[in-house]
Amino acid sequence: MLDRDEVMQVIPHRDPFLLVDGVDELVPGERATGWLEVAEGAFWVPGHFPDYPVMPGVLIVEAMAQVGAVALLSLDENKGRIAFFGGIDKVRFKRQVRPGERLRMEVSITKRRGPIGFGEAKAFVGDELACSGELMFAIQ
Repeated sequence: MLDRDEVMQVIPHRDPFLLVDGVDELVPGERATGWLEVAEGAFWVPGHFPDYPVMPGVLIVEAMAQVGAVALLSLDENKGRIAFFGGIDKVRFKRQVRPGERLRMEVSITKRRGPIGFGEAKAFVGDELACSGELMFAIQ
């Protein structure tokens, strides 16, 4: 398990754009499961949407990607590097994510070729699927 400070030792993201509070499961280069407590005071709450805050879909996808980056950047060969988006495919949103909920992200790395990695990602609130998609990472 990694807490927020340990996550920051693996990926370069910082507030307000660090979207992983912890990692419960990690197999470097293969998979990771992380989580985010969606805060009432998150930077996007006042504007998305006033009187009915919903976590923006792009931030859900970013949170999943950060968990995938933890899996890839935990490999010794990738320590100190950065994982950029190389592509996003087949993303679907199934449920709104609201402040006060816990978002759990599961990412499995399906293929690696040199500095490029591919992963299948899912985000849940409880047992309900909120988002799923395929991510491509470019390690630099």
